[in-house]
Amino acid sequence: MSPDALNSLFALCIGFAFAGALANGYQAMAARPAGFGLLGEGVAPKTFAAVPFLVFAAPFIIMRNTLRGATIERRRFEFVMMATVLSGFWSMMSGTFFLMTLRAAGVLA
Repeated sequence: MSPDALNSLFALCIGFAFAGALANGYQAMAARPAGFGLLGEGVAPKTFAAVPFLVFAAPFIIMRNTLRGATIERRRFEFVMMATVLSGFWSMMSGTFFLMTLRAAGVLA
């Protein structure tokens, strides 16, 4: 496996782990699962604070909603695959940003 492919895989894994940690931390604090409905609460500071949270927690939320929809609503395979690819790409980008931030802070070499 090439170093670039390994770096992308690591960013993908870190992105999903970070998204899951954020979403589960929110659920532990708020006693309800995180979702995109956080943006629909009108113009308030809480809504603006939800935007950066959802940017990083979105891959987990998308996959959770997709897998629940696949079992409950019997969604088609194509829809589930498209959501999985979207979530994976989003996770890789947020994981890359997270790793770049850790490198800039001097935590990673």
